[in-house]
Amino acid sequence: MEIAKGILIVIYFIVAVALIILALIQSKEDAGLSSTITGSSTNNFFEKNKGRTKEGKQKRWTVILAVVFAVLTIALGIVYMA
Repeated sequence: MEIAKGILIVIYFIVAVALIILALIQSKEDAGLSSTITGSSTNNFFEKNKGRTKEGKQKRWTVILAVVFAVLTIALGIVYMA
C-alpha cells in the first residue's frame, strides 16, 4: 500500500506542476468591452477552428489535467483515510 501511495503522490506532483505551467502560458482571450465597441465577430474561420490551434490544444490539455488532478485528489484522500 505504501508503494501505491508513493506512486500516486509522484503522479499528483507531476500533474500539478504541468497544470500550473499550462495555466500560466495560456493567453488571455477575454476581449472585454473593446469587442463590443469594435463589433468583433465570432463567426470567422479562426473561431470555427479554434480547437485545432495551439491555444485550443493548450486549453484542452489544461481541462484534461484539471480533471486528472481532481480525480487524483479524491484517490489520495481515500488512500490516506484507509
